[in-house]
Amino acid sequence: MDKKQITLYYSSENSIGKQLNAYVESSGKDHLTIDISKTNVTGTQWAELAEGLDKNVSDLVNTDLPDFKETYGENYVDLDNDGWLKILDKNPRFLKNAIVIKGDKYIELTSASDYKQYMDPDSAGIEKPYK
Repeated sequence: MDKKQITLYYSSENSIGKQLNAYVESSGKDHLTIDISKTNVTGTQWAELAEGLDKNVSDLVNTDLPDFKETYGENYVDLDNDGWLKILDKNPRFLKNAIVIKGDKYIELTSASDYKQYMDPDSAGIEKPYK
């Protein structure tokens, strides 16, 4: 993977995803945007994203969404990794946050302003808030 390329996993079904896509598209940087509501992301890709973020696959799923609770119940859902991968495969809209990859850095974006915070300070002398 190109170290300078930005890869964004997002959903165009929510406003944050649409804003993030617009930021990436207009950045002028090499990029690949993957709209998970239109493109099938494989179980291997989900697992790699979770690993890159140093999280469990279950941590990628927004279990607080009303649709999730309606589908899987109000109580704690106890699944193995394969179960969580199946949830993301069948219902990618349950992805908790957009994920951006730049080089070997994986970052969860909870808002459109996160993109500007993590991706724009490429100028010398400006410290990035992550290591």
